[in-house]
Amino acid sequence: MSVTDATPRRPVRKLAALAACVLLASACAKAGTAGTSAEAGGGDTSPVKVGLVYSKTGPLAAYGKQYLEGFKAGLSYATKGTGAVDGHPVEIAEQDDAGDPAKAVSAAKDLIGKNYKILAGSTASGVALQVGPIAAQNKVLFISGPAAADKVTGLNKYTFRSGRQSYQDTRAAASFIGDAKGKKVTVLAQDNAFGQANVAAVKDVLGGEGATVDAVLAPPSATDLTPFATQAKAAKPDLLFVAWAGDTASALWTSLNQQDVFSSTKVVTGLDVAASYPLFGPAAEKIDFLNHYFSGAAGGTEAELAMNDFVTKNGSKSDLFTPDGFTAAQMVVHALEANKGSDADTDALVKSLEGWSFDGVKGKLTVRAEDHALLQPMFQVKLTGTGADAKPTAEKVLSAEQVAPPVAKMAG
Repeated sequence: MSVTDATPRRPVRKLAALAACVLLASACAKAGTAGTSAEAGGGDTSPVKVGLVYSKTGPLAAYGKQYLEGFKAGLSYATKGTGAVDGHPVEIAEQDDAGDPAKAVSAAKDLIGKNYKILAGSTASGVALQVGPIAAQNKVLFISGPAAADKVTGLNKYTFRSGRQSYQDTRAAASFIGDAKGKKVTVLAQDNAFGQANVAAVKDVLGGEGATVDAVLAPPSATDLTPFATQAKAAKPDLLFVAWAGDTASALWTSLNQQDVFSSTKVVTGLDVAASYPLFGPAAEKIDFLNHYFSGAAGGTEAELAMNDFVTKNGSKSDLFTPDGFTAAQMVVHALEANKGSDADTDALVKSLEGWSFDGVKGKLTVRAEDHALLQPMFQVKLTGTGADAKPTAEKVLSAEQVAPPVAKMAG
């Protein structure tokens, strides 16, 4: 329904099966998975503590739930069902930030004070941009989740991300319009870190290719969105790029429908969670969707099948941000496995992730060493049918190289 934070084709083209053997400290294991051995830890079976600071409640709670489910699935997959690395059980402590940066910082400091050396989570961009510096100040590993703001990439040497970023959304959106030179593009977004990041990314990508870019920004607290839909239509853009997240998305699409925006401009947005599909109504088939992930988008990679199986057995379904949690767990386990199950040397954990390529839910993923961007494929999607029958299909897979963000200078 929207380019989502947390940011969201005919027969599905299956991603090529990718297999790689990653040399670990003492053995060769499947990429993204770790062998577990009590003997490897020299008899030490002390637990490794991982703090998850995410939106358990608040406007992005649905995204946070998916992230948590994905993390648990990824931890099971990467540890071959043991929940331990080299004999060290991985213990998870959940902290609810409710999407509030102040609460997230407080939770992060509390966990760090309890000697947690690994933090993950951050459903919202504003949260990630506040927790990242705390991680650097205290030299703990921080793996941001669905938060899409580009500034998270290169924020500091201790900050990584397990999801996509706004630039990758924008690059995927740009693939729909071809030559941008001379085109007018309007970004309709919320006036928050996520929305502003999307405006900046569109100006960078499409503006850099010759398009004129402006923006209509709504306060995140706004519930009457008709004035903003009216402004977007009045701008008469060749492309309306919608970047939206949270509970007001339904009201936004209702307003856009009422203002008949779809008949006057090409609308590109991200496909949001499955529950949002019915909200588009008859307009669904008129929208071009860029996509980070939907269940089945990857065409059945080993990791995707494992994730879906785990989540289903636990009474839920994989969705837009389930892979972000899954990937975070893969990264945590790999970093620990490369250090024989120890989190004592944070710099060593960081080094083990930089430049790492592995087989993830969406196919091959790479942690770029220079700035910690997560290079990954994206999708062009069409939504067909209405109401409960609405179904997404991937029309095109955009390679990680096609949507790769420019290298960011590491800030600290």
